Amino acid sequence: MLTVRNLSSRVLKPASFAVASGTCVAVQGPSGAGKSVLLRAIADLDPAAGEVALDGRPRESMPAPRWRRSVTYVAAESGWWSETVAGHFPDPTAAVPIFSELGLPAAALDWPVLRLSTGERQRIALVRALLLHPRVLLLDEPTSALDPEATALVEARLRREQGRGCAILIVTHAAAQADRLAARRLLVEDGAVREAA
Repeated sequence: MLTVRNLSSRVLKPASFAVASGTCVAVQGPSGAGKSVLLRAIADLDPAAGEVALDGRPRESMPAPRWRRSVTYVAAESGWWSETVAGHFPDPTAAVPIFSELGLPAAALDWPVLRLSTGERQRIALVRALLLHPRVLLLDEPTSALDPEATALVEARLRREQGRGCAILIVTHAAAQADRLAARRLLVEDGAVREAA
């Protein structure tokens, strides 16, 4: 279980909630309200006060890289550091089954990153995260650039992740997606986080 207590920053007002293993919580609210800031604060990517713990173990009790492998943030537009897709994977062959599952050809590993569409970049960034086998996935609009077919493939994989016990926080503007995936919703408005009815 991921637990958040009084998490706050320059943008966020103190927020407290928990996400049980194997469940999905949708994070919704207007653009600029602080949804991405919330996810980045949980992932320890931006300065924030408060307490975050995984299965009762405080974030501060483990090295930051280990925390970020367990509690993995996938940005709406991820960073790229190699010219080709394969250069972003320690073992590119391990990515092939997930590529296929998400509607990407194995040949995409040889593609230059500059060739990728926004939707392809979103799915490949998700593959990078999934290969870490995280305990918690923090997803920032992971299907915003995808067509309905590709969105369905991503959502099916996310349900599989829930089935293995992964907790998911997903920022989405799509009410229908929140209905399909999430058991609960958090509403973020002007930096304040509250449970939605």
